[in-house]
Formats: sequence, C-alpha cells, structure tokens
Amino acid sequence: MPVTETRRALAGVTALTLALSAIAFTEAAYAAKPVGSDKGATTEQSAGSNSNGIYAAARITYSGSVAPNGGSGNVTSADVNWNPPPCWYAPYLGAKDFKKKMSQDIESQMNAPGMGGHAGAALSELKRHYEDEYGWTDTPGYKDYNVDKDGEGMFWAAVENPNEPDVLKRSSCNDLPFWVDNGEAPPPQYEQAITPEILAALAYQHMQLPDTEVSLAPEQTTKVNLPTWAWLDKAVFDEVQATAAIDVPGFNLQATTTARPVSLTLEPGTDDAVTYPASGECLINNDDSIGEPYARGKADRTPPCGITYLRSSGNGTYNLQATITWDISWTGTGGAGGDLPDGTFGNGQAVTVQEIQSVNR
Repeated sequence: MPVTETRRALAGVTALTLALSAIAFTEAAYAAKPVGSDKGATTEQSAGSNSNGIYAAARITYSGSVAPNGGSGNVTSADVNWNPPPCWYAPYLGAKDFKKKMSQDIESQMNAPGMGGHAGAALSELKRHYEDEYGWTDTPGYKDYNVDKDGEGMFWAAVENPNEPDVLKRSSCNDLPFWVDNGEAPPPQYEQAITPEILAALAYQHMQLPDTEVSLAPEQTTKVNLPTWAWLDKAVFDEVQATAAIDVPGFNLQATTTARPVSLTLEPGTDDAVTYPASGECLINNDDSIGEPYARGKADRTPPCGITYLRSSGNGTYNLQATITWDISWTGTGGAGGDLPDGTFGNGQAVTVQEIQSVNR
C-alpha cells in the first residue's frame, strides 16, 4: 500500500480507536466569573486519572472576560474570512497510559466480528507503527509505544473545537498521535500543533465583551428634527482581556487576547435620519471617551456624535443599534504576539421619536 494511502487508512482507524478518548479530551469544564470582573475568571485544569487509570489529557483553560460553560463569546470578527481554529494537536497521554489505551482499543477492534480486508490490514499496520517501529518518511515508528521514555514526553493527538459547527473542518486534524519530548517543539509537519497564536485565537472566540448602552440626550424620547447627542464616558468601557492556557508536565503555553475600543457606530433604525458624523462612526477621543455629553448651552450646536430623526416613530419605536469596534491584539509565551482582526459587538436601544416641530431648550 502506498505511503499516502497507508497514512490515510491508519488515520481512519485511529479515529475509531480515539473516539472515546476524544470525548474526554474536548469536553470543557469552565467556571467563568461574571463579565467585567476585574479579577477575571478561571477554569480548573483537568488532570489525574479516570476509572480506567488513564491520566486525562490537559484541557485548555480560559480566564478573564470569557463566556461561561465553554461557550463562544459575543465578539464578531470584522474580517468575514477569519475563523477560529476548527481543530489542533495538543499533549494527550504519557507513553504508558497511551500504550494502555491504544493497545486495548486496537485489540478490541481486531477481534471485532467482520474486521478484515483493508480495515484489518490498517489495524495491523497501526499496531506495528506503535510496537515495532514501523514508519515512513518524516513519521518514525515507535518501539513498544515509547514506554522506555515515559515521563520524558507525551503523545500528542487531535482535538476538535466543540464550537466549530462544520463537522468536516472540526475533524480535519486526522494525523496519527505522535510523540513530543518535553521541552521540544512538535515536528514541523504538524502545522496545527497548539501554539500561542492558536491559543490567542481561541481566547478571541471565547471573549465576552461588556454590554454597553450609549448615553443619549434627549434620553429615550426625542423629537423630529431635534439633534440627539450620543456619547460613551471613558469610565463606561475599557479594554477587555481573555487568556487561554495549557499546562501539562514539560509543556506550558499561554496567550492573552486584548480588545481595546476604538469607535462607536450608530445605526438609527430608519432611513429617515441623519447621523453625526455622516458615516455614523464616532471615533474615540484623546481621553478615551467617545462623543460628547450634552449640556445646557449646546442646543444650537451639532453633536460630534449623534442622530437627527426626520420622521416620527408613530406608536412604536426605532431600534437604535450602537456597535463598538474593538482593536484586537495578543501576547503569548516566549514574547510572541501580534494582531487579530478587529471585533465588533452591538446593542439595540429603543428610541421614541415624537412629531413636534419646534422645541424650546
């Protein structure tokens, strides 16, 4: 069987043998504090052994302003072509525990009724790969599951992102589990091996931005042709951080993703309105506020950030959408860092517009 076909067949069989393991590996145990907590949120590292005596694989832990229970956060990427990683490779089990799990699963499947043909041959080669040093170009085999190196490294395996809706993308990390010595980088052919940048993207995916209600004057009820001022005080919103980390013996990585507000975009909820500025995008001021609070004496001025409604809302309301754009960056282990696509998050506010043509202010 050609090398490529062999690897595919082995990967397919391995997907079966790791089915139960994958459930334990991708399962999340998040315990996030409320969004905005200045002390952040934490999750517990899953380690120890299960009922089979096999040490659980390390899970990614999230802290800071993150969604609870492992859910996706509320940030929308401004780049429609950017997506969090659907899967990755990460430390799985030590040599002895991996041997126990994998050898039991291989034997169980080889003894299953009707197991023959290509599947049976692939199982035999999978067994040779981990027991008898059977390998191929850039993928060495192992002698007795590397048990003589137990404690000196770990087998790495694929992890599916449970928040990825596309099952094909989620299962696209289909290489066989591979060995990585403690303190060493994974072999270069495993481009999806966990890195600080992948952790940063996952922190982005789980980040929870605060709900922000824009201050308005007049508040809630305004008048036709009357400029409505809009603003956000610098004390109302600030930068938000989320951290993703993985920590197992001989391997520790972390990345912190930071979101900083840069602008506020107003969508009046009707075409019968004028925004200030005309683009509807109010940029952040030098003091980190957005817009300008209304005060007496400003009635004849045009607000730097605001709306004038040109038609009454009748018996209903207009749904004013206030969306903040956040600049997203990250830093991680070893001084790594960079930028991620801008994120956005918006809120709707009901605004009543009354038909009164002249008002004394």
